[in-house]
Amino acid sequence: MSQANEHNGQPDAKNLLGFFVRFQKGFERRFNEFREGYGVLLEQVIARRSAFVKISLAIALGSMSLFFFLGRDYFPEIRSGVIQMHMRAPLGTRIEVSGRLATLVSNSIEELLPGQVENIVSNCGLPVGPHNLAFIPTPTIGSQDCDLTILLKNEKSPVWNFRRTLRKGLKERYPGTEFTFQPSDLTAKILNFGAPAPIDVQINGPDIYPNYEFARKLVAKFRQIPGATDVVIQQTMQTPTLMVEGNRTFGLGVNRTLSDMADNLLMTTAGSQQIDQIYWLDPSTGMSYMINVYTPQPQINSVKSLATVPVDSSDNSSKDDGVQLLGNLATITPIGTPGVVTHGNIMPLLDIYVSAEGRDLGGVLTDVEKIAKSMEPEKPRSAEIEIHGQASLMYDAYTELIFGLLAAIVLVYLLIVVNFQSWLDPFIIITALPGALAGIAWSLFLTHTRLSEPALTGAIMTMGTGTANAILVVSYARERLQEHGDALRAAIEAGKTRFRPVLMTASAMIIGMVPMATGYSQNAPLGRAVIGGLLVATVFTLFFVPCVYAMVYSRRAARQQKDA
Repeated sequence: MSQANEHNGQPDAKNLLGFFVRFQKGFERRFNEFREGYGVLLEQVIARRSAFVKISLAIALGSMSLFFFLGRDYFPEIRSGVIQMHMRAPLGTRIEVSGRLATLVSNSIEELLPGQVENIVSNCGLPVGPHNLAFIPTPTIGSQDCDLTILLKNEKSPVWNFRRTLRKGLKERYPGTEFTFQPSDLTAKILNFGAPAPIDVQINGPDIYPNYEFARKLVAKFRQIPGATDVVIQQTMQTPTLMVEGNRTFGLGVNRTLSDMADNLLMTTAGSQQIDQIYWLDPSTGMSYMINVYTPQPQINSVKSLATVPVDSSDNSSKDDGVQLLGNLATITPIGTPGVVTHGNIMPLLDIYVSAEGRDLGGVLTDVEKIAKSMEPEKPRSAEIEIHGQASLMYDAYTELIFGLLAAIVLVYLLIVVNFQSWLDPFIIITALPGALAGIAWSLFLTHTRLSEPALTGAIMTMGTGTANAILVVSYARERLQEHGDALRAAIEAGKTRFRPVLMTASAMIIGMVPMATGYSQNAPLGRAVIGGLLVATVFTLFFVPCVYAMVYSRRAARQQKDA
């Protein structure tokens, strides 16, 4: 039985082996035809090498101007399944009203995004502990604020389109309520350093009210910037507050001090635990419980209710002057006070948050800086303006990456000089790099991808691979030139011989970058930059570099013959 199986399996193995042999022979035949065609084309190009080099170099340098039209981002925004939104109702809104409003807003979100929303989680009011404010970038400062986390059914949703729809729809349905959006992905939260927006304009100075008026003028200017969205001031100055101002003269006449008024008012509104903590020990269990005595909230529902708060004297040894009411001893006035006070270098600080939507972050930041500089004459004398956040770090990152790119080119050049013991051959090798930069510019421009840190990282990777391919061509051309001394012939032979390894190296890199370039990760610009740069760099390596080599060494040979 085993012999029969072996006999029956032999034809299948032979057929499979024959298929691979036929495939390899067919591939080799077609590849050799393709290489011969390249050789013929290379001979024609080298025959017109001067014009080809000038035109190619002009196209490459002109293509680099596309970098100025790409726009600049620190890291690109990716598709996501989460939208983080903040809702601020009118100042002074009670927590239960904010909760009901958040429910209505959640229903409106499902209507504006039909079939897209999986769930909505809302958190209204200040958190229980300080840790939530420390680790969650939220502009919540009071009972009127709510954070809404919108979970989408599709994890690869274009959240920027959904945000645009929600801004327009919610603003029309809920006038007087402010809606802003914060980054939902972890990378953007880290780059913002905890701020809810990538651009944070800070006004720091001792005079908080003049600074706030100046901040309002800046906000009006910033909202006119194309692409600037969610322009808000974090701190508020008009939170509804009741100012209780005691009459010292009348109070001393009836043996009541300002401390007595404050203690009795605090006990009525917040409870006795704020001024006199009392514990009761349960003898049966041995556990202690805090006793808190306060007036029920339904009984304190108006200013008149506060005016009837009895004020007792803390001096028990004095004579009894009867019951005194707070309304007789103090004046209760409604005023507006800061909802939160932020400090920077001890002095009060105001934050103006600006986000970018539909435009590159670098362009919005440039306009913000121009407006801030133009408003310097109207700034209070004691105030200072500083711009922080993700956008301010973008320039530093760009400077470092561009410097790293130039340094990589210089170091590679010097390394090749040591290897080749020549200053001329390394120069010929790096002439393929302008083509790589031009390919990067065109790939980002055609795919509507902005310049970012991953794209610059891909440019550095492209420089290395493009230089390695050019070294293959020049090193072989140098060997052939030493053998027969004909520069034109050496350039053609180098192109034909190194055609396969150059294509193999570039193809492996390009194919490996395709999943990254077509994905939705933040490294997609890296893959697109590498693919576009290597496509053009390979063409430059196979045509431009041999032409430059033939031009340089043919002129050098002619000069040597003339000198001889």
